[in-house]
Amino acid sequence: MSIKLDSRHLYLQVIDEIKRDIESGIYKEKQKLPSEFQLSKQLGVSRATLREALRILEEENVVTRRHGVGTFVNPKPIFSSGIEQLNSVTNMIKQSGKTPGSEYLSTEFIEPTEEDRKRFSPKGIKTLAKIERVRTANNEPVVFCIDKVPEGLIPLEHVHKEDSLFQLMENHTGKRIAYAVTFIEPISYHDRIYDILGCEPEQSLLLLKQMHYTSGDEPVLYSANYFRSDMFSFHVLRKRM
Repeated sequence: MSIKLDSRHLYLQVIDEIKRDIESGIYKEKQKLPSEFQLSKQLGVSRATLREALRILEEENVVTRRHGVGTFVNPKPIFSSGIEQLNSVTNMIKQSGKTPGSEYLSTEFIEPTEEDRKRFSPKGIKTLAKIERVRTANNEPVVFCIDKVPEGLIPLEHVHKEDSLFQLMENHTGKRIAYAVTFIEPISYHDRIYDILGCEPEQSLLLLKQMHYTSGDEPVLYSANYFRSDMFSFHVLRKRM
């Protein structure tokens, strides 16, 4: 294979060529790509151009570069969701054709931190229920979840019987979560979470921090969800104004 000249920058052509080779099965999931020397020679570009293309492919989570080892093709995410539409983890897993499940690690009442009080403002809170669990898809761990809910909105004695906290809250109080404010952060390594989710050290996680509200703008649930990036991808629909 080789890159043909066109009006675009060479590194963009390299990106497209490598993606095509992955899609066609020339390079398979978890397979190591040829060395930079070999690949640049095959494509007919400089190593500097190839490195720029690989850098962008790594940012897009298409490949993972391991220093001193090589570049490897990442598995395609199984679950994909647009974050402009609020969807529970349970429904995301169901929509992918897999069976959702939960493994509960801890449930406890805690005193809210100052940051918690700000998150739930102007609602005054004295006690929060904190729930730590692992969400599974066909019994495979895919998301580590930390949820905080004001006391009384979710019956902790029933929390092990319902995978969806959205549904549990609605059944218990009639409060329906209508929207959430979301922040996304990449996480490089975390001893405990990586061990729980069975991640490789060089894998990344996607952390979604979400504050959930009812249609009346009442803050009712804060969640920090750590998604395996080899399993999940998120996209946003942006419209021109």
